[in-house]
Amino acid sequence: MNPTHTLLPEHRLNELINALVEQGWYVGHDFISPSLHAPLFDEVMRKAEHNALTAAGIGRGRDHHRRTDIRGDTIQWLNRESQAQRRYLDAMGELQQALNKALFLGLFEYEAHFAYYPAGAFYKRHLDSFRGRANRVISTVSYLNPDWPSDAGGEMAIFTPETAAPVGQDCEEEQQIIARVQPKAGTFACFLSEQIPHAVLPTRLPRASIAGWFRVNTSLNSTVDPAH
Repeated sequence: MNPTHTLLPEHRLNELINALVEQGWYVGHDFISPSLHAPLFDEVMRKAEHNALTAAGIGRGRDHHRRTDIRGDTIQWLNRESQAQRRYLDAMGELQQALNKALFLGLFEYEAHFAYYPAGAFYKRHLDSFRGRANRVISTVSYLNPDWPSDAGGEMAIFTPETAAPVGQDCEEEQQIIARVQPKAGTFACFLSEQIPHAVLPTRLPRASIAGWFRVNTSLNSTVDPAH
């Protein structure tokens, strides 16, 4: 991989891969450059201002339904409609290639959406995928808010799988949280979708990010999967 032709520095990719192998999750500060995260922030804030985002739900397919007591964000899937989206998805394509080359994961595609949390919103503890039931393998979160105050809340809490409470229940005891990730622009989190429980703590300010998932192909009998 030639660093002069990539959007993600090779030494940061190696840092991320090593962390995934050793602990199942990674947090990198200043991982995404301002030239990439700044226009994405402007885009999602414009969409929020014009009510162009959709209230998020839980579950997939026919099991999908809205639960504001569990999550309060609004979303829009990235579809390459802007140059900023195209550049971001190209960067995630580089990461997909690096993960497949290093870890032989067979990642098939990447899907992602803007996530906008208004003041007071949260997302209770959950897993992004359940063992043997889904095809999300690696989760990513890119944070977009510049100059995030330390007392503004909105952190992503990462829990240990062994000690965290059952998924969906409130659980804020310090001994069960192994990391708190402030949603500051340029910070990038990456973790194993089936193994790392996480939550978005209540935010005091509007919070913008991109949530994404690398997926494997589990299509069977002409039924296409992946599907959003």
